[in-house]
Amino acid sequence: MSFEQFIFYLLAAIATISGLMMITVKNPVKAALWLVLAFISTAGLWIMAQAEFLGLVLILVYVGAVMVLFLFVVMMLDINMAILKEGFTRYLPIGALAAVAIFALMYMVIGPDHFGLDKVAAPAPKPADFSNTEAIAVPLYTEHAYAFILAAVLLLVGIVAAIALTLRRRPTGTVLYQDIDKQNRTLAKDRFEMVKMDAVVEKPVVQNEEEDKK
Repeated sequence: MSFEQFIFYLLAAIATISGLMMITVKNPVKAALWLVLAFISTAGLWIMAQAEFLGLVLILVYVGAVMVLFLFVVMMLDINMAILKEGFTRYLPIGALAAVAIFALMYMVIGPDHFGLDKVAAPAPKPADFSNTEAIAVPLYTEHAYAFILAAVLLLVGIVAAIALTLRRRPTGTVLYQDIDKQNRTLAKDRFEMVKMDAVVEKPVVQNEEEDKK
């Protein structure tokens, strides 16, 4: 086994273990940290596959920005783990069947009958002036422009869904809610009121000090 194969299997094992730990740990913050480790190990695999741009983007964007957003969302949602685990046993058979189906599909697509050095030759090394960014950007914004726009719409839907989850009803004594309809029906006379007050003349400062001494 060469050194590159050893690094590949090591990173692949770390990514697999991190993914399993992410979906099995009980604490959502620890799950997010395991996902960070899975991202880093996957980025290493992409760099070994001569996709340096994707590997760096995975670390800088996903680990550096998206995972921080995930942690903020987890803390903001204030997930009740007791309620979350109530239906775990009920839906466990369905989840197990879905997992088996997914692994079966992955095996049929990327199994040893379709991949391997005996089936697919190793990629030729790229020249020093080869640009990964250009190789990704040109087909992404030309051939796959509609898929790129659709992915952006799906991300927007996810953002709206996350915001909707944070707006669940809570006791009015702890959270202030905004009534848009009431605000729109408010009149100017309800917002501004003229109050007439008698003029008050303050005493001179010297006189006040003398009274304080007495």
